[in-house]
Amino acid sequence: MVDDDGYTDWESVYRDNIDRLYRLMYARVGNRADAEDLTSEVFSTALPPLRLSSSKGEVRAYLLVTAKTVLASHWRRRLGQPVTMIDPDTDLRYLSEPSGSEPPSDAPARASKILGGLPERYRRILELRFLEACSIKEAAQAMHISVSNAKVLQHRALRMAATLAVELEL
Repeated sequence: MVDDDGYTDWESVYRDNIDRLYRLMYARVGNRADAEDLTSEVFSTALPPLRLSSSKGEVRAYLLVTAKTVLASHWRRRLGQPVTMIDPDTDLRYLSEPSGSEPPSDAPARASKILGGLPERYRRILELRFLEACSIKEAAQAMHISVSNAKVLQHRALRMAATLAVELEL
């Protein structure tokens, strides 16, 4: 149950904030599976130290800070460097009440810019793996390379894409 100033139990914290955090994570990672995993990680990290006596605003601010930390850890694991792009001033809109219709995501345009800046082989491995949802084995077959080579190529492509995203300020 949620009252005007705070929460009465952990379930109400979860129910009131799950959609907001999921939308925020989805906007940052661009795929459903990672967004779901990261949202779960935010709650599992934030709920133990969180006090129910906190106001709704304090809870949401704490969840936002936790989301930033979780997202940084995700990109550090994935790309070998932290890429934290949660700004409380601009991203608080994801934690506010939904306004009915969501603005279209700019993730496809950002991805297109990044992919356009990569060498052909790097772009192709990422397109196969993440846009066409191919397994690493399928991607290797499509590119006529070994699975080991595809893994190395994907790793290098992701690192270059991360660096490019920082350079392009995306």
